[in-house]
Amino acid sequence: MSITTSQQIGKWYDLYKSIEITYTKEILKTTGLDPRGVFLKCVGEQWPCVIYSASFDGAKVVASSKQAFMDKVKKANNLVSLRFSFKNPDKQEPLSFFIAARVNGLAPYVQSGGDLQFVNIQFTQRPPDDFIEILGRLLDANINSTRRRDDRILLTPDAMRRIGLVSKDTFVFVQGVPRKCILRDLSFSGCKAIIVGIAKFLVGKECTIKVEMEEPRESLELKGVIVRYEDVEGRKDLTAVAIKFDEHAIPMTYKIHINDFLSQVRQSRVEGPGRPADAESAAPPAPGAPAPGEGFSIP
Repeated sequence: MSITTSQQIGKWYDLYKSIEITYTKEILKTTGLDPRGVFLKCVGEQWPCVIYSASFDGAKVVASSKQAFMDKVKKANNLVSLRFSFKNPDKQEPLSFFIAARVNGLAPYVQSGGDLQFVNIQFTQRPPDDFIEILGRLLDANINSTRRRDDRILLTPDAMRRIGLVSKDTFVFVQGVPRKCILRDLSFSGCKAIIVGIAKFLVGKECTIKVEMEEPRESLELKGVIVRYEDVEGRKDLTAVAIKFDEHAIPMTYKIHINDFLSQVRQSRVEGPGRPADAESAAPPAPGAPAPGEGFSIP
């Protein structure tokens, strides 16, 4: 994972301040949010709650609708503190902090039968840098996965190290049948790989390619379609295939790995002359790509 500077954190805060992230299971896993450590604090008491969505401006949580809670909030003039807790892969202790906030509105949570309610919270201070870094890296990766979807990364040893790719040797499963392959390049939207055999009959077939990543160490499955093939010069037994990923099934962790690398390359171009040997020239933003600051919720 790349090192985040205070300048980058400030940039993310300014660009993505109002963009709201909905906490799906994948977002919980990617951010490392520990639901057991999340609660509202009001007038010295703590009330368990569930994060529904969050931005740098505020959050929506699901909390108790008991009268005791309502009385506490009213007594405190709607001022509360929201506690976040994130798993820290480098330490046993979680990363936890409070953010001062104000309750702006309440609404029934229909599915709870009246026991729970949505609480709309507005932060009254800038969140800690750790919080901005966690959400900012995710937001930046999600937006750039559209804007820079066709930027290709040639898999040199240095590029693999910076991406966190364990090996180029892997498997592609075509209609459930595994085939050994060697990755040649990666992008947000797809990859190229070399496989054994003739691939012209595989064009148009759905497939899944596995990649092993570090930091964190995990095996990711990238679903897609083989869109074209080409011969490998001097090797009749090998074929190069291009795979287009299903954009709705790309793991968020993968987007973050690719975005971290492309951000490093972009920064090196700004700071010094020359063009990195392990990345092709950047493509222009894709048509219809969201501009920084446009509102959306990550599905």
